[in-house]
Amino acid sequence: MGDKATLFESGRFVQSSPREETPDDAGEAADEAAEELRRRLAAEAGDVEAMSVLGAMLLRRGDLDGAEPHLRAATAAGDRAAANNLGVLLHQRGYPDEAAGWWRIAAVAGSTAAAHALGRHHRERGDEPAAEYWLRQSAEQGHTLGAYALADLLEHRGDAEGSERWMRAAAERGHREGAYRLARALDRKAARTSADQGTALVEEAEQWYRQAAARGHRRAALHLGTILERRGELKEAGRWYLTSAKDGEPRAACALGFLLRDAGDTENAAVWWLRAAQDGDGNAANALGALHAERGETQTAERWYRAAMDAGDINGAYNLGLLCADQGRTTQAEQWYRRAAYAGHREAANALAILLLRAGDETGAEPWFSKAAEAGSVDAAFNLGILHAGRGENRAALRWYERAAAAGHAEAALQVGMARLRDGEEGEAERFLRCAAGGGSAEAAYRLATVLDARRPPEPAHELGEPVHRRSECEEWYERAASQGHRRAQVRVGMLAAARGDVVEAARWYREAAEAGSRNGAFNLGLLLAREGSEPEAAAWWTRAADAGHGRAALRLALVYARRGELAEGQRWADRAAELGPPAVTERAARLRDALREELSA
Repeated sequence: MGDKATLFESGRFVQSSPREETPDDAGEAADEAAEELRRRLAAEAGDVEAMSVLGAMLLRRGDLDGAEPHLRAATAAGDRAAANNLGVLLHQRGYPDEAAGWWRIAAVAGSTAAAHALGRHHRERGDEPAAEYWLRQSAEQGHTLGAYALADLLEHRGDAEGSERWMRAAAERGHREGAYRLARALDRKAARTSADQGTALVEEAEQWYRQAAARGHRRAALHLGTILERRGELKEAGRWYLTSAKDGEPRAACALGFLLRDAGDTENAAVWWLRAAQDGDGNAANALGALHAERGETQTAERWYRAAMDAGDINGAYNLGLLCADQGRTTQAEQWYRRAAYAGHREAANALAILLLRAGDETGAEPWFSKAAEAGSVDAAFNLGILHAGRGENRAALRWYERAAAAGHAEAALQVGMARLRDGEEGEAERFLRCAAGGGSAEAAYRLATVLDARRPPEPAHELGEPVHRRSECEEWYERAASQGHRRAQVRVGMLAAARGDVVEAARWYREAAEAGSRNGAFNLGLLLAREGSEPEAAAWWTRAADAGHGRAALRLALVYARRGELAEGQRWADRAAELGPPAVTERAARLRDALREELSA
């Protein structure tokens, strides 16, 4: 009720010809001083309209002593605008009850501005029925501020439908706060409705944000920027963020900083983050901390993380924990993680549990994993699965893996898929393996490929009896896993290439697997090279495979050395092959070893 600007904008000081209680543009007067003199002379001659307008001019200027006699005289002569403005003057002097009396007189006479002021007066006094009556009188007669104040009152009461109706009326008449609040109400309504209705409501909300932002509403500009950024319209989003940030909205300055960072302009991003952080935005302070941490400026980073915490952003404590952990300061890291975790930061709770687990405190870690998981941390749910699996509590482990998998955790989906395979539920296993493989798990892609491979029908042949190769889905998954560095998948892709006669492709995949440490890859590469006549190079790869425990590779080496006449070396590799197995290799290696021993003793 004490907002002078709102009172002044209500139209109480304005008289036009013909006389109306609507705002007058003072800038249109070529000479205000001359106009005032003309009105003063007319007032002294007894012109009631001149008294009213002169009183309004002086009141607007802040000359209460000069305005009061003119307004009282015009009010006594029955001028409703003067009665309204006299109420404003008395309210400013600190006489609200007397002001309300004059507003009532003006409102009964049909003044919408006075009805609005009287409604606000009653609301401040806690008399909501009277407030609603007068605000409704004002709103129904087209008064913009009356419509907005009525909408605010109805929203306070929980009458969403009535509030939206009058907020829309205020917005349609150009009330920028009304447009913003209508947009917010539509956003909330969209979240509770079906997808189709929700889309329409969101689109309408955007239009009201746009109208409010165009009239200089900084929060509307921020929300409009957020909508545009989500939609990928980054250039326009940046313009609205900039508009809002220049008007002093720290959240917009922070958002603009992130937009600039994503565009590669970290220097200007830092400028806006600094501006937002200095205005108390914790998110911006965290962003500055992360920026300095990336540059190795840990002391500055720590200062900004502390500033974020002081601004009420608990991420600051979590980030301090991460910073200390990276520096090996585990005691301090634990303290910061605990602070954030106690404040409800789920990832801090998960990090704290990991820290305790690494220190051997499994009992202390489990409750924090549980707290984080119950708060929605997918990583914590997965970690609980690992914890239970390590104890042999497979049912509990599977329950947490399923929970993490449902939230999109690829490795958790892999674990569920493998559990389903063990239980013989191939259909369910395939579903989870597909989720995990689609989420980037190379192991899941390989396991899925093996499932599909096992049920793949034999290759059809055309009429000449030659196999016709068609690229199957399982090959695609093998190749995806292989391209991610999965060694067994690389060997399998090599085998498939060799089967269709593509020796170059097969050698490439075998070599990649072998160089990554796959003994099967090294053995198969050796076979391929031997067939191509490169036995010395083949022997080198078989040696690598045999040294890694591959029995067949050791047997191949024994045969190579036996053919070369290096019987002692051949016997050594035959002994190694017999030791490594499998049984078929052991049997053949034993026979070769015995033959070489007889040859050596002859």
